[in-house]
Amino acid sequence: MNLLLLGGTQFVGRHIVLSALERGHSVSTFTRGQTPDDLPEAVTRLHGDRLDVNGGLDALQSGRWDACIDVSGYLPRVVEQSARLLRGRVGRYLFISTVSVYAPGERDTTTEDSPLIELEDPTTEDVAAHYGGLKVLCERVVSGLYGERATHVRPHLVAGPGDHTRRFTYWSEALAAGSPVLAPGDGSDPVQYIDARDLADFVVHLLEQDTPGTFHTAVPPMSWHAFLNDVADGLRSQAELVWTPASELKARGLGWNELPLFVARAEDDAAMMRTDNSRAVAAGLKCRPLAETARDTLEWSVAQPQDRRPSIVPVLPES
Repeated sequence: MNLLLLGGTQFVGRHIVLSALERGHSVSTFTRGQTPDDLPEAVTRLHGDRLDVNGGLDALQSGRWDACIDVSGYLPRVVEQSARLLRGRVGRYLFISTVSVYAPGERDTTTEDSPLIELEDPTTEDVAAHYGGLKVLCERVVSGLYGERATHVRPHLVAGPGDHTRRFTYWSEALAAGSPVLAPGDGSDPVQYIDARDLADFVVHLLEQDTPGTFHTAVPPMSWHAFLNDVADGLRSQAELVWTPASELKARGLGWNELPLFVARAEDDAAMMRTDNSRAVAAGLKCRPLAETARDTLEWSVAQPQDRRPSIVPVLPES
């Protein structure tokens, strides 16, 4: 196939490019060209700016591709510009969305058919405040233009080599340090993630099969006890885990920013960590062992130049 990625030089996009090349496909990336990349020379690099309404998409005015993978779409008007421009020259449009599209609420499991966020102001462009709701609108733009030629992939929190967000990286670094690690809750709360490489392979597989629809990409829910033990196994870490009740964490002001991935069962968005992946598994999603993800993430992190290495300051248990 001849594939076009809107984005493609960092983390998720980079892994999609590498997966596609490994499977024998041709790849073009469309980026601003402001960030150096280490992609293979075989990649065709197109440059422009999706936010520039005056000529920002000129590099996409010609050319045909079997599929477009939109890794960098956050605003519906921006997604509409590219999706409409490419509609007659792209076979399938695959939009990378998020599991953050769902409305908060009490439910045992989050499926692809669970209620979505409905923004009170659909004209807002405050991505930081309305990330999930804007992704919902972006999905609808793509579906409206492409119909059965649209595919939506909703990744869970993405882990693996290249994770500059520090969210999964935090746990690999914390357990590798060897000192006692503050472990959130009592170990029974659910947690999920997806390795960026497994996400990438699944995206390319969907395009190879010309598969329409909407899919979660996530490992099955696992307990925090199993999660941290598997991370420790991957790193051969003997660090002591100090389980700390959610009420104590709250009293100390420790939340997602300090202890990434932890969402207590009592919180409104707890269903995010009970995301059903069965539809994606049936369509070909395969997930590697957590120990492998933890080990590879740490190896990548410690190999980064000091000025690019994620800043990890583990939260210590109270003595």
